[in-house]
Amino acid sequence: MIYLDYQATTPLAPDARDAMLRWLDGPDGTGFGNPHSPHRMGRQAKAAIELARERVAALFPAGGQVIFTGSATEAINLAIRGSGKNGSVSVSAIEHAAVLDTAQALGQAHILNVAKDGQCNTNQDVPNDTRLIAVMQANNEIGVIQPTVEWHRKAKENNALFLCDAVQAYGKMLVTGADMIAVSAHKLHGPKGVGALWVRDGVSLEEQQTGGGQEHGLRSGTLSPALIAGFGAAAEVASERLEEDAAHVEMLWKRARELFSDWTLNGSAEARWHGNLNIRRTGLDVNRLMSDCRNVMFSAGSACASGSGRPSHVLKAIGLSDKQAKNSIRLGFGRYTTLEEIEQAAAEINAAAQDQGLTEQ
Repeated sequence: MIYLDYQATTPLAPDARDAMLRWLDGPDGTGFGNPHSPHRMGRQAKAAIELARERVAALFPAGGQVIFTGSATEAINLAIRGSGKNGSVSVSAIEHAAVLDTAQALGQAHILNVAKDGQCNTNQDVPNDTRLIAVMQANNEIGVIQPTVEWHRKAKENNALFLCDAVQAYGKMLVTGADMIAVSAHKLHGPKGVGALWVRDGVSLEEQQTGGGQEHGLRSGTLSPALIAGFGAAAEVASERLEEDAAHVEMLWKRARELFSDWTLNGSAEARWHGNLNIRRTGLDVNRLMSDCRNVMFSAGSACASGSGRPSHVLKAIGLSDKQAKNSIRLGFGRYTTLEEIEQAAAEINAAAQDQGLTEQ
């Protein structure tokens, strides 16, 4: 099988797997301790978590703390719900459902429009009562990189906090400044089931789930040393390989653009993470294409909304019609993708599209 769905999840890095095994039971059977227990096994597990916290924090700006969560979705909920109750929350129209649905559930959502290239420009007003602005760094569906530095500045001008969903950017590019940043381990070759919220020094949050208050009084629940150690190892590898991984992705992107030259690109080609190729063909039956290309793992949109049957809200936001949105596919690649896999996948996808009678865009 050829895996081209890196925006949904990434293969587990060997270093992350090795780091996790030590804290499942360990070579001597003592690695399963509760990191919140005061005895020796507990202290060892806690030390592993703090080492991982340092490794995860190294990919964030200086001057903040890392709060471990069960996912980026939980981190986003903590940021939005925990940062206040009064005022509006301004969010871009192409945010992940974790941001959009949370803001709407609170009855505080103000939607910021985006241009046809997929960028949320700062030349638009926010409500006077805005308490929080949320704009992601790199979009999960079309890969377009957002002007988060400018949005952070605009938030400050409006006496609001700025939340950045950096799930698709963390470990792949430098994460820009914000008041809060949400990330997920399994998007940078770490394990599923663990995420983090980076909180700038001086920002106060309220705990959203009551309990033992294990994570700095902001997130209750026993932490998993295995998952967090895997997260830390994945972050360390990503930091070491940042330039190497980016160069590899750029090479794959250039070849993929050649192989899919007669498809239309959705979103900007320049202001984009080049490990995300979202393209469309007029009249394409995506369900049939996926059935005909069972050896290639790709997506018709975000994994979180793939079963809804609705056209992508991201593609609709950049001006595509329902038909155009439903004629689109997303190919995601990265560290462990080979050039041969890109070429074989393109051959299979293009052949299947031709079988549908789609010889040109």
